[in-house]
Parts: sequence; structure tokens; C-alpha cells
Amino acid sequence: MNHSNDSESPPGANDMQTDYVVGQDNIKGNLGPFGFDIHNRVFVVSAIASVIFIILTLLFPERAGSTFQSIVAFSTGTLDWYFMILVDFFILFCLALVFLPHGSVRLGGPDARPEHSYLSWFAMLFTAGIGIGLLFFGVLEPVYHANVSLPLGVASPFGADGELNPEAIADASALGLAGTYLHWGIHGWAVYIVMALALGIFSYNKGLPFSIRSAFFPILGERVWGWWGHVIDILAVFSTLFGLATSLGLGAQQANAGMNFVFGLEVSTMTQVIVIVLVTAVALISVWRGLEGGLKKLSEINMVLAVLFFFFVLFAGSTLMALSGFWAGLSTYVTDFLALSAPFGRDDDAYRQSWTIFYWAWWISWAPFVGMFIARVSRGRTVREFVLCVLLVPSLFIFVWMGVFGSTALEQLYADPAGSLVKAYVIDNYRPELSLFGMLNELPLTGLMSTLGIVLALIFFVTSSDSGSLVIDTITAGGKIDAPRPQRMFWAIVEGLIAIVLLIGGGLTALQAGVTATAIPFSIVMLLMCYTIIKALNGELRHLRS
Repeated sequence: MNHSNDSESPPGANDMQTDYVVGQDNIKGNLGPFGFDIHNRVFVVSAIASVIFIILTLLFPERAGSTFQSIVAFSTGTLDWYFMILVDFFILFCLALVFLPHGSVRLGGPDARPEHSYLSWFAMLFTAGIGIGLLFFGVLEPVYHANVSLPLGVASPFGADGELNPEAIADASALGLAGTYLHWGIHGWAVYIVMALALGIFSYNKGLPFSIRSAFFPILGERVWGWWGHVIDILAVFSTLFGLATSLGLGAQQANAGMNFVFGLEVSTMTQVIVIVLVTAVALISVWRGLEGGLKKLSEINMVLAVLFFFFVLFAGSTLMALSGFWAGLSTYVTDFLALSAPFGRDDDAYRQSWTIFYWAWWISWAPFVGMFIARVSRGRTVREFVLCVLLVPSLFIFVWMGVFGSTALEQLYADPAGSLVKAYVIDNYRPELSLFGMLNELPLTGLMSTLGIVLALIFFVTSSDSGSLVIDTITAGGKIDAPRPQRMFWAIVEGLIAIVLLIGGGLTALQAGVTATAIPFSIVMLLMCYTIIKALNGELRHLRS
């Protein structure tokens, strides 16, 4: 059989269906101890490797810390050009799909129709790919990027320094927000689109299992059900684990900082470990209750609280300044988009390596997690509709949130530089986990709203752990989406343990190392996915035209 043409067969063709059956026989789960329904090789290798990593990091924390620092230095310092070009390529790939005839292909086939309304779909897209980032970075980044004098020795290329007049302040704020939008806008969502499209096309249109390995059928043929496919799925597991661990670690740091700010609780690694343990326990309860009784209800509660929190900041601060700051930042982001995206020709290597490269690696690490979720809720959309909406709608929501929070914090900073807690936490004495609470300190109801911020961080923590364990379990169960709950509970525990050992082994540097180390090999997987997506879409177009 000539496997190079297999993906071009129309849905239901005999050769594709034959390989689909082979695939089911080779990656189907097997009942194991404790009622687990697993894919033996992927589950066992992933689980054993995770346990070994946890044990070694706990036994040798100092050596682990130095190793993590070396990984970060290599990934961000040596491969910065690679990550910049790679993510720019993903944007060009997505835009090409919009304008090429491939955009008319519908996920699920010509007769498929969307399962969710636009409003519900947009809400799910918004909640899928952001998590704790809105709270941790919403104040931190705009303030950091808008100011040159910073304690880390990493100067922002966007900001201003020295005596500022109103015009210079406005320019610095707009550029600070533009730098924030760069990291949270369409670059990251283009990464998610590649993963989600690959899963959607090969699962809904080609009838293959809902597994990342399925996207490589055009390249590997039946070998995708063997060790080649196992390696791809194992890479996806570790990419997701370390991407989630980074979010959980940041969430624990911010929750601990908020508890110190409001209640005087000590800020320490041990306190953060206890926070992770307690929140993981709540996540286990959520997992046991299932999607309807656990994750869905928590997500709904979180959405309501987040909306209330956003409108409080908008109206309790300077509303006009917040909205005008958001718009100025968006305008600067659009006009300077090419310059911001350029991989070469910018004299800001230290800044780019410390911020932008970490973000690109983080988005890639989250791609299996978020991409799988987006694919599951996007059946029935055309490729063109899918790309445009996923690229633009969540980005705009994030821009509004960070524009309001960032502009409010910047207005406080420039109005009273000497007394601003935001300046103290971001510029004078870098404590990023406290930046949100520094901004809330200047608004009414500081204690109440700071407590709400802590609650939001903790619920984001729980929902990330719950949904992440669902995705990892789907991968390690051979593409099943209804595997036994004890399996998801196992992966929720592993996620929490990895977040703990990364904090113990080096804090933020270790979290960054985990992300970048897994993003390097998985980025190659995603590049190959672009090729298989085009192969599959070519086949769909021929089927439509015939």
C-alpha cells in the first residue's frame, strides 16, 4: 500500500478504514490494576519517567537546579532565533489557510454543523488557553515593559526612563501594553490552531482516533500505531505535564503572595507546596465528580467571578484612562506588529530571551492540552471560520482584560511613583506574584477584592489540573475520552508533584526549564503537523470537487 496517499482518501474509503481498524487494535487501552483502561506502552513509559523525574529532583535539588539553569540558558540563548521564526511561521501558515481554497473544508465533513452557538463557542475558546496567566501577568507585564529601569538587569526595549512628561508617559504605557499583547495575542493562538486543526481533521474527517499520533498517518502509514506513534504521544504527555506544572507553580506563588498580602501568611516554598497539595486534593474531588459535576460547575463559577472582578477594576479605577490605555496599546500593537515579531535586527536580546522565548515555549507546551480542547468544541466549523475566530476572538478578550488591568496599574504608578506599591513590586524590588495585589491596594475594598483574586487563582489552579489530567489521560488511553476516573486522578497527582519538585528544585527558573526543555522536541512535531494538515486538506478538497 502506498501510504503517502492514504490521508488523501475521502472519508469512508476502504484503505483509510482498514488502517483505522489496525490503529484501533494497536493503540486500544487494556484493563490494568485499579481498573485502569490504558495504552500500555504510552502510559507505562510516561508514568515511570514522571516518577523517576520527581524522585531524582527531590533527592538532588541543587544539582537539579543547576541543570534547570543550563537548560534555560541553552533554550533561550542559543535557540531564540528558532523559536521566533517558528511561531512567525505558524502565523503565516494560519493566514494562508484563510485565503487558500483549503479554508472551505469543514471539520467533520460537508454535512457537519457546529455543535455550539457562537457565544458558547467563544466563551469556551476564551477560557481554554489562558488560565492563571490573566491574574499573574495582567498587571506585571504592562508595568514591566513600560519601564526601562528594572532590577533584573534586563531592560525593556519598549519603555521610558527618567523624567516623564504626559506625552512620554502615554507612549511608554502604549508600548508596554503592546509588548504584553505580543506575548498573549495571535502568536500564541496560532500555535494552538495548528494542534487543534490536526486533531480535528484527522479525527472528524478521516475517522482516526482522537490522538496526536493520528496526524502523522500521512507520513508514517501503519507505523503510526507502533513505536513511532508511541514516541509522539509520550512527547505530548511530557509537554502537557510541564506546561501545566508551570501554570500550577505560578498559581501557587501568586496565591501564597496574596495570602501574605491579606492575611500575613509567610511567603515560602513550603507554603506554596502546601497550597499545591491542598488544591490538588480539591482537583481530585472535581475529577471524581466528573465533567458535569466538577469541571463544568467550577468553570462556570470562575467565569462569573472573573467577570465581576474585571468590571470592579474597570469602574473602581479610572475608567476612561483604562479604556483609552487599552485602545492606545492595541493601536501600537497593530502598527508595530511586524517590528515586534521580527526575529532579527532588534537590539534587545536579553529582553527577548527572558520574556518572548519563554512565552513561545510555554504556548508550544500547552498546545496538546488546549489544542485538544479546542478541537473537541469546534466540530462543524469551516477551516477559514475556525482559524479567524480562534486567532482573533480570544486575543481580543485577553487584550481588553490586560489593557484595563495594565492601564489602571500604570496610571497609579505615574500618578504617585514614590507611594506606588506596583512600582515597589515590579520595578524597585521585583516580586511579580504581588503585582496584582499592589494594584488592588490603590482601589476600594482592597481586602475583599484581594481575597477574590486569591480565590480566582485557586479555582484556575483546580480547573487547569482537572482539564489537564483529562487531556493527558486521553493521550495515554489511546485516544479514549471516557476512560476510568482513577486514571485522571493519577495524572492530577503527578501534575501536582511535578509542580512541587520544580518549585523545590529552582523556583521560576525550574518552571521555565521544564517548559523550554519539552517545547524543543515538540516544536518539531508541530512543524511536521503543518505538512500533514495540508496533505489531509488537499484530499478533502479533491473529495469535495468530485
